Amino acid sequence: MRRVVVFGTTGSGKSTLAERLAGQTGLRIVELDALFWGRDWQPTPLDLFRYRVECETRDDGWIVVGNYGQVRDLVWPAADTLIWLDLPLPLVMWRLVRRTVQRAVTREELWGTGNRETFRNAFLSRQSILLWALRTHRRNREKFALECGHLAGHKRIVRLQNKREIERFVEAV
Repeated sequence: MRRVVVFGTTGSGKSTLAERLAGQTGLRIVELDALFWGRDWQPTPLDLFRYRVECETRDDGWIVVGNYGQVRDLVWPAADTLIWLDLPLPLVMWRLVRRTVQRAVTREELWGTGNRETFRNAFLSRQSILLWALRTHRRNREKFALECGHLAGHKRIVRLQNKREIERFVEAV
């Protein structure tokens, strides 16, 4: 396990799992959100985003965190292990609400971009991360199941569907 991708729906615990794995393996984390988002929540132009991802995954020894379809063709083929966090929607929403409220209260800066989550954006906006999670959870599950099915004979795919499975996996690493 030298080139790992941790993916799953918004709020599934991708970054938390990646941090735990990095602590055990010494692999460095490549956070796709940090490569994609600029100041004021402006997305990075696609060519630049892809270039950044290529540079970060050129060498061995990484854990990529994220779901960006724009770079999946760069990241997934290079990975030796794909870890899919496929958690139930109620658990995902609980975690996401808790994380979002905590970030809004503490005004935590995200990815060194100056971006912060706010109560207004989380609860009163059409761009709410909470709405995004509700809208995309089932669609992501279906898409990831299909994509993993195509890669099953070529990659190590680990599908974790609850907290117990996550803990067992981390302990076994």
